[in-house]
Amino acid sequence: MHRFIGRDRELRTLRNALAEVGEAGGAAQPGQCVLMRGRRRVGKSTLVEEFLRQTEVPHLFFTASGGSAEDELAELLDAAAGSTLPGRSLFAEETPSQWNAAFRLLAEILPDDTPSVVVIDEVPYLMERIDAFEGMLQRAWDRLLSRKPVLLLLVGSDLSMMEALNSYDRPFHQRGREMVVGALNPADIGEMLGLEPAAAFDAALITGGLPLICREWQAGSSMWEFLEAALENPISALLVSAERSLAAEFPPQAMGREVLRAIGSGERTFTNIARAAGGIAHSTLSRAADLLIDKRVVAAELPVSLHPSKERRYRVADPYLRFWLAFLDPHMAEIERMRGDLTLARVRDQWSSWRGRAVEPLIRESLARLLPDGELPAAPVVGGYWTRSNDIEIDLVGADRQPVAKQLLFLGSVKWLETSPFDAHDLAALHKHRAALTDDPIPLVAVSRNGVSCSGLQATFGPEELLSAWRAR
Repeated sequence: MHRFIGRDRELRTLRNALAEVGEAGGAAQPGQCVLMRGRRRVGKSTLVEEFLRQTEVPHLFFTASGGSAEDELAELLDAAAGSTLPGRSLFAEETPSQWNAAFRLLAEILPDDTPSVVVIDEVPYLMERIDAFEGMLQRAWDRLLSRKPVLLLLVGSDLSMMEALNSYDRPFHQRGREMVVGALNPADIGEMLGLEPAAAFDAALITGGLPLICREWQAGSSMWEFLEAALENPISALLVSAERSLAAEFPPQAMGREVLRAIGSGERTFTNIARAAGGIAHSTLSRAADLLIDKRVVAAELPVSLHPSKERRYRVADPYLRFWLAFLDPHMAEIERMRGDLTLARVRDQWSSWRGRAVEPLIRESLARLLPDGELPAAPVVGGYWTRSNDIEIDLVGADRQPVAKQLLFLGSVKWLETSPFDAHDLAALHKHRAALTDDPIPLVAVSRNGVSCSGLQATFGPEELLSAWRAR
């Protein structure tokens, strides 16, 4: 059995919310609500299950399935009857035919003198399928549920819909506190799989920190051993997780998947994406890109500099999905006919060049978490800089804001190769690019997987330093 790894901060947040419920005493509304969101398969439900296991409080856990309003209500009644709430027998005796009545009955069976937890998972399905669900939930919370010592956890995978649930013009506005659950971070992955810092970052790029995929990775195994085993198994989570997530989020008639595949193939500019997606119309591409950005599947970024730029670039935001689109999706037929060895050989050939660019967003986030460190100040923004022709490209730009900064804090280069250190040639190129961006002596930084063999840098970072940014503090 695998240990439950990481999530210390998230578990602490949930425990604190439950403690507030217990400490509310005779308050008129002791109840607390948390709106938990995170992409599919990041382990939200597992996190909640672990929280319930640790706290051992009476609870109800209901998961919506995307069925009709009647089917969802029937599932709620079954979940309530099988819960650990002390008055659950009422749900076995009564069968409310309306959601309002079900919420009233739920409020009746919640304990009055001890904390309890009610979990509604995949809330966006209910928001989509049930008329006026948000209004019914708001009334039930205001008039009934919040008056009991209950922690209500509303969980969802559709990030934009979960954000909308708490937005100003919606019925449930400000009823709950928002909580974002991300994938396992590189430090958690390294601990779970027994990997060295550099290998932990590689694993993060392949698995995206999705617990279901990480659990298939045998502790102590190398990346290539894991990939070989996964590509021999047609139902491996590495192969099927992306397809299932995309099928759930993008209807067949939308162009989102075609555009996502174009971006995942390596195209980053609007024009090149349109060409790779089959020459689709500008308006169609704009709608599809907006959908992908709204769902946090794609990130649209501008260069960080002292002057405005229109050179927007697009990238797949989730590392695992980026890996899957680049190496697995185009060759699923090959893998299904048990020739994963061909796919693996292709990954070996292209890995270093693909990883060099794919790791940059992860390194930027690591630096943003790590600074200040004594050598460099805190950087509210860590981005990159590029020109249309890519004759000037700077991997790391620390600044006070984005995309148009008032102050540049540092510039840097990433060299993420196993054998070559950051050397004098790399430093000379960085000096040249700095001169094209600013005349000021902005501090220069190197991030290298294999060390630094030159002087003249204000700061250097390797895998161990970067990984320390993700460890619990």
